[in-house]
Amino acid sequence: MTLQQMKYVIEIAERGSMNEAAKNLFMSQPSLSQAIKDLEDEIGITVFRRSNRGIELTTEGSEFLGYVRQILDQYSLMEDRYRGRGVSEKKFYVSAQHYTFAVEAFSNAVLKAGIDEFDFAIYETRTHEIISNVKNQRSELGILYLNDFNRQILENDFKENNLVFTELFSCDTYVYLGALHPLAKKKKISFKELDEYPCLSFDQGEKNSFYYAEEVLSTYPYKKIIHVNDRATALNMMTLLNAYTLCSGVICKKLNGTGYAAVPLESDEKMTIGYIKRSDAKLSDIAKSFIKEMKKYGK
Repeated sequence: MTLQQMKYVIEIAERGSMNEAAKNLFMSQPSLSQAIKDLEDEIGITVFRRSNRGIELTTEGSEFLGYVRQILDQYSLMEDRYRGRGVSEKKFYVSAQHYTFAVEAFSNAVLKAGIDEFDFAIYETRTHEIISNVKNQRSELGILYLNDFNRQILENDFKENNLVFTELFSCDTYVYLGALHPLAKKKKISFKELDEYPCLSFDQGEKNSFYYAEEVLSTYPYKKIIHVNDRATALNMMTLLNAYTLCSGVICKKLNGTGYAAVPLESDEKMTIGYIKRSDAKLSDIAKSFIKEMKKYGK
């Protein structure tokens, strides 16, 4: 089994097509198929199931893919450390839930870094991927929220993955919707008033648990719900369908414009926005700058 074969497996799984994967890998489809067959013969399982509809992972293949991702993540970390591709103060990666204020704070930290060369990244992603990215050192920090409902479950996850959570600020729960929404001018909005409008929820993939939901009050029996996986789509749905989502109420007009509003929800639900880091890791200077920027939104 080689690292190259592992990379082939990930490419095929992500593309869902042997032909598309081969094109992206700049190799022939027969050569890629043979490489996967050789791998399957060696490890004694069938990784991919082939049919007229395309190609998909088997149950054993999904489990194998999980190990492959861990191995390649660790290999990438080893390359970074021993091949000198980056200096710690010049590299800063963050994984976050879909918060515009995190993007704005990240941008401000970049502008204030004052260095000529750097390798920075911010990933808006799913809750379990934030935890995984910080655990595996793909990101130095992870930005997410805790509340009374998810706190115990997520804190157990943090402990199991050698992570610690630090509060940045707490806030009430707001309804985030388009500025032209029929409810946008109200001082407060009740759940009853929201029933006729679609609720937007960020998809959590295989970890689609209420505890991992990016939105608070995830167990409420919403009559209409639309799952999305990126912030731009959510904003479009707010405009086109009078949809809404629940959020912290922190709006960055510089990024989202003036076409949206945040109205307090009639609820006692509180959100604690914070960051996770590895318990054995020392914060870089750029991470400290980013944290300082993030804390400003709690004032």
